[in-house]
Amino acid sequence: MDFDALAAELRNLRDSVAGVTGTVLAAVDGIPIIADADDCIDPAKISALAAADLGIARQAAEMTGKGTLSQTVVFGSEGYVAVYAVGRLALMVVLGDKGLNVGRLLFESRPVIDRIGTILAA
Repeated sequence: MDFDALAAELRNLRDSVAGVTGTVLAAVDGIPIIADADDCIDPAKISALAAADLGIARQAAEMTGKGTLSQTVVFGSEGYVAVYAVGRLALMVVLGDKGLNVGRLLFESRPVIDRIGTILAA
């Protein structure tokens, strides 16, 4: 696995979208793969929570006939947590502060997820 390429993708997303404070890439079972986050963030805990979030949201989308889940976004009083499906085997968590431009994040994240999927498949 090309960890340098994965790290570059996470760093690029953080640098290109104002308000992104950290990113974590994990396997769909909640095992962290790589993180670009402050030291106060525990990638293992974030990955586990994101995996649970993704699993529940994926089932809700499928059971209600809404198709394949691509993302969830949690809007909190102090910022945002977005969880993106990277295929069926991985997920990406993006943490953002109150200044995060969610629309810009949604726009910028799709090509990043596609590239990360390609890197993971190689």
